[in-house]
Amino acid sequence: MAPEELLRKACVAFNARDIDGALALMHADVAWPNGMEGGTVHSHDGVRAYWGRQWRIINPRVEPLRIMQEAEGLCVAQVHQVVKDLQGVVLTDRIVHHAYRLENGKIMSMEIRE
Repeated sequence: MAPEELLRKACVAFNARDIDGALALMHADVAWPNGMEGGTVHSHDGVRAYWGRQWRIINPRVEPLRIMQEAEGLCVAQVHQVVKDLQGVVLTDRIVHHAYRLENGKIMSMEIRE
């Protein structure tokens, strides 16, 4: 699967709250930023637990606008991110950049670049 297709598919799974579908696109030892509490979570179990906590508090959506390959194995996605509370009130609505390190067709890590 091409890098752009992989990342778009990951965003679709995230927005659908399809954790298993998203994790299938990630390396077992993935490193994922904890944008809500700080730090980084590791592995499928870490991402699953983090997203579970996040989705009980807020309702984030990400829509990739542009995906650029910066170097072999590194892609940066310009993303429209909208975060709402559970009652539907918009908390943030902005453009952010997510940098993904890919390895063997899987997401190894993601970094939030504001």
